[in-house]
Amino acid sequence: MSRVVGVVLALTMGWGAAARAQDSGGYAQNLAGFEKRTTVKVLANGLTLIVCERPEAPVFSFYTLVDVGSTDDPQGASGLAHMFEHIAFKGTTEIGTTNYPAEKIALAKVEAAYAAYDAEFRKRVGQDAIKLATLKKNFEEAQTAAEKFVVPNQFAELAETNGAVGLNASTEEDSTQYFWSMPSNRLELWAYMESGRIAHPVAREFYKERDVVQEERRMRTDSYPIGAMVEQFLATAYTAHPYRVPTLGWESEISQVNATEAAAFHAKYYVPANMVVAVVGDVKAADAMPMLTKYFGAIPAGPKPEPMTTVEPPQFAEKSVTIREAAQPFYLEGYHRPDYRDPDDSVYNAITDIFSNGRTARLYKSLVRDQKIAADAEGFSGFPGEKFPGLFAFYGEPVPGHTPDEMKDAIHKEIERLKTSDVSDEELQMFKTRARASLLRGLADNQGLAQQMAEYQTRYGDWRELFRKLDEIDKVTKADVRRVANKIFVESNRTSIRIEFTPPAQAQTQDAGGAK
Repeated sequence: MSRVVGVVLALTMGWGAAARAQDSGGYAQNLAGFEKRTTVKVLANGLTLIVCERPEAPVFSFYTLVDVGSTDDPQGASGLAHMFEHIAFKGTTEIGTTNYPAEKIALAKVEAAYAAYDAEFRKRVGQDAIKLATLKKNFEEAQTAAEKFVVPNQFAELAETNGAVGLNASTEEDSTQYFWSMPSNRLELWAYMESGRIAHPVAREFYKERDVVQEERRMRTDSYPIGAMVEQFLATAYTAHPYRVPTLGWESEISQVNATEAAAFHAKYYVPANMVVAVVGDVKAADAMPMLTKYFGAIPAGPKPEPMTTVEPPQFAEKSVTIREAAQPFYLEGYHRPDYRDPDDSVYNAITDIFSNGRTARLYKSLVRDQKIAADAEGFSGFPGEKFPGLFAFYGEPVPGHTPDEMKDAIHKEIERLKTSDVSDEELQMFKTRARASLLRGLADNQGLAQQMAEYQTRYGDWRELFRKLDEIDKVTKADVRRVANKIFVESNRTSIRIEFTPPAQAQTQDAGGAK
């Protein structure tokens, strides 16, 4: 379950030179050291570059963060942000093609053929079956003609044959990110490739890739009870905000999205003003910045997208859903909380740690170790995202012979204990100690540091905020934990969902679930 819902306490923020620093003063000194090695430049087109020098090994890591996620998917085209992440690996006008001018003409014919087919397919009245079959054949033939110009996987192979490792990307509700590591003598090659796919991506094999995304949805959601449960949970917890829409998109919309829509999405959101690129490793800023400016500064400028205006209305009544099917029983509940800018953000991190950090955490000790009613149980904040007001969620996976109701009662008992009595001095200190230790572990990794710098620069406008977070953590008190718990963990703010095991024959005759 933790892999599905992203149970991560993201406090890995820094590098190994601070390994001996154990107090806030030590971190302040370390920040000063970082500032000497870090250069930030906002290019004329609006793109922000961060270079952090770490000459310990002849490698570098990068992290490109685009401030667009599934919450920005257009109405009727859910899954488009994720779809574009796939397209970003298909190459550019110079990589992945044998003859781009000819391929461009062929791809235009694909779009024209698809538009004609799609228009007939969408007719609810008067659809001509013979015409539809002919248009589909024309579309398939156009795809075949365009594929003749494709050099499959050339983008990834070019990177990997030049030493790239960890070649990957991810789409979340709040952002899309691209990253890998590479020998430092390939920095210019990387800049050429990365700036090229930002400025000149080509949606080649778009409809083939769309089929891949549909299969991904079938595996992760439609054929996976926990994935389907989480999707239904978010659709129930949110009334207005796009957090209610799955990152992979709804099946009916994924199957209809087209390359023309993808191009419009790119033009709106993949603009330099909406991106931060962080490079960490054996790179000298004085040498690298002019070259990086040359490549990334050539990306055409565009206006930064308007901020989202949708605000989730307050929840004023408890909502619950029951799914009855022949699957592992499960219980999940969530409470609305403010976004990451809230002054109590570190308090939510403290509650996460106290409830869920290892075998000494409250939920594990109570439900798994002592009562032996659960195989796993956790509580965590920032689900499904943090950029906008999200949820603090709890879940329990009952062992055979026990039920979701037992999970619910046991979790509520622990929540009430948090609301009515102070956490111990030891629990609070362990949270702060683990936060520091987590910081130090993250400081030793180029990729992790590049990620944190890009994310904090994007969310706060200053990468230094990742160090200042420790001050907020140090200020969390026992009274803060009780206050926040009593404010957020209330019945009217709760949405819950459960899977109740029901034999297949009975499940088919029962209501599959409903909100109340």
